[in-house]
Amino acid sequence: MIRACRELGIESVAVHSEPDRDAPFVAEADHSVCIGPARATHSYLDIDAILQAAAQTEAQAIHPGYGFLAENALFAQMVLQQRLAWVGPPPSVIRLMGEKDAAREAAVAAGLPVVPGSDGIIPTLDEARVEADRIGYPVLLKAVAGGGGRGMRRADDAASLETAWNEARREALSAFGNDDVYLEKYLDDARHIEFQVLADSWGNAIHLFERECSVQRRHQKLVEEAPSVALTAEQRASMGARVAHAAAAVGYVGAGTVEFLQDRRDGELYFIEMNTRLQVEHPVTEMITGFDLVQAQIRIAAGEKLWIGQDDLAIDGHAIEVRINAEDPDDDFRPTPGEVTRFDLPELDGLRVDAAVDAGSKVSPYYDSMIAKLIGWGADREASIATVRAALGGLQVEGVCTTASLQDRILAAPDFAAGDLRVGVIPGVD
Repeated sequence: MIRACRELGIESVAVHSEPDRDAPFVAEADHSVCIGPARATHSYLDIDAILQAAAQTEAQAIHPGYGFLAENALFAQMVLQQRLAWVGPPPSVIRLMGEKDAAREAAVAAGLPVVPGSDGIIPTLDEARVEADRIGYPVLLKAVAGGGGRGMRRADDAASLETAWNEARREALSAFGNDDVYLEKYLDDARHIEFQVLADSWGNAIHLFERECSVQRRHQKLVEEAPSVALTAEQRASMGARVAHAAAAVGYVGAGTVEFLQDRRDGELYFIEMNTRLQVEHPVTEMITGFDLVQAQIRIAAGEKLWIGQDDLAIDGHAIEVRINAEDPDDDFRPTPGEVTRFDLPELDGLRVDAAVDAGSKVSPYYDSMIAKLIGWGADREASIATVRAALGGLQVEGVCTTASLQDRILAAPDFAAGDLRVGVIPGVD
């Protein structure tokens, strides 16, 4: 984001907590403001502190990133009330898409196929039983608020439904302050495919093709790639057009992601949710299109009309992203905070590195453990895999343990090489 601002001739302000005072992103920004101590509730989630920092530095706009307050409608509303530009969709759209049951209804109205499920919130366990019998097991109970896999529980039969119901509601209440849930058919053996959309405030919307994010652990994405080998050109064009239409229909503005599950048996795509923010995996889309999504977000927030049309976009090659976390994959992914004493990567054609650390950086125990993303481009999928594997082989990190070895095992797995992917199965590991 700082790089995009610099290329557009815009000064950047980084807000940071006390532990992040010496983080590379703080040094990279033109200005920085400390907004509080380590606890996120007293810093990165402190809306008043962030708005005060904006006033202090006479900022004109706020980009929420892709964590913490990125999908917080109240934050977006308060930013706009301060006469600042919000780099994202309107608060009303964030609210609509943040409530999964409402988002589902909006998707149906816009013509998107949805996973068979309940018509809205299920208020009682007895009604959940009726809906589950109607839809057919296995089913998935899902929190209407939040994301990241929290508040989700699978029930394979009537005997396990009560436990899933209680656990989903309890986790949803703890994570989001809202224990409302709804119910969907659980698509076993599915793939996770998402479309990138971009819309302006003038009613224009396009899609920038799809990404596949099937390789996950506990609903957290590990490997992302674009395009997906599971879609035909006809599917890509047809669903892409429908997604762009849906984005325009709900009044979307900026960059967003419409997520689907693909039934491996018949190849059909089913809408599951929309993320109203930039995604961690957006670089793979940038690599195959040559289009800077962050610059586009900023230009749209400044009031520009879309300057490209759908026919101006084409897929060039293939890109794969792996997330490098400060975790020990051989010890149940135990976080390994500490000082990074070495962080070196080879220089490779087609390799992009988005890193949050360098030598001397401290990985905090307070926040997400992702420290870098390695993105490899190639003329085809095989070349892309080779680029990322070469980068993983040359990556030298000392001081903290990372998930690099796991990522290499995944990319080396025959199933991954063949593109035989499914949610809930880690190739070469499971």
